[in-house]
Amino acid sequence: MPAAEVFIGLGGNLGDVPACLRAAVAALDALPTTQLLRVSAIYRNPPLGCAAQPDYLNAVAALATRLEPLELLDHLQAIEDAHGRTRGAERWQARTLDLDLLLYAQVCLDTPRLQLPHPGVHLRPFVIHPLAEIAPDAVVPGRGTAAALAACVPAHGLQRLALALQPARSV
Repeated sequence: MPAAEVFIGLGGNLGDVPACLRAAVAALDALPTTQLLRVSAIYRNPPLGCAAQPDYLNAVAALATRLEPLELLDHLQAIEDAHGRTRGAERWQARTLDLDLLLYAQVCLDTPRLQLPHPGVHLRPFVIHPLAEIAPDAVVPGRGTAAALAACVPAHGLQRLALALQPARSV
């Protein structure tokens, strides 16, 4: 099976979020049959839903993987769990780490566990702007390219930070 290009949304708003995001990027790069390709800058944004919580830090990573979508999702949830993620009934609650499978090549999937593309990818500034930064030509099935979508989604409250997540590569 050839490697699929996939995009992962990373975010969090509890604890040392930059350190947690860096650790998550390293964990993504260590997944079996997977290679980290690119990582966006970190973006600060106000929380969705309940405003009585800290701002979020978000980024997007591009991977090449041979893992199947649900297998990749299992790995993402294990990384979240390892970083103290708790899942409650309340939507958009504060969290240490959130990893969302945004796009898996051009796969469209709608199951109780996973929707591809992620239903909010084309609507959320903190997803589409970092995605357009690292992959402007990435196609969101049924919606268009990341660059075209980002041009239509206002970046209200979104602030690009000068924090790097890409792990250093030894030569």
